[in-house]
Amino acid sequence: MGQVTVSFNNQEHHLACQDGGEDRLLELASYVDKRASVLQEHLGKVGDTRLLLMTSIMLADELQDLNDGEMPSNAEADAELKRMDVAMGKAILKIEEIAKSLEAS
Repeated sequence: MGQVTVSFNNQEHHLACQDGGEDRLLELASYVDKRASVLQEHLGKVGDTRLLLMTSIMLADELQDLNDGEMPSNAEADAELKRMDVAMGKAILKIEEIAKSLEAS
């Protein structure tokens, strides 16, 4: 069984994989980390769980587009990413406001 050390949100994680799958796992983990970094640049510091969830949703959206046969151009993908970043940021702020109001009551 192969093992690699990957980075996500500036933290190292040790993962196991099938022998011979090390390079692919490193490549995929790097892609996920880069997508998370883009989100974090726009949203600021968020917790690991929230960052992982938002990154997963973004990747699932990309996968759904691919499955639907919609291949956006790089410019379209970048514009959509920025739109999603803004929308997610607003949603996070609203959720945090609701959470604070519930804690206060």
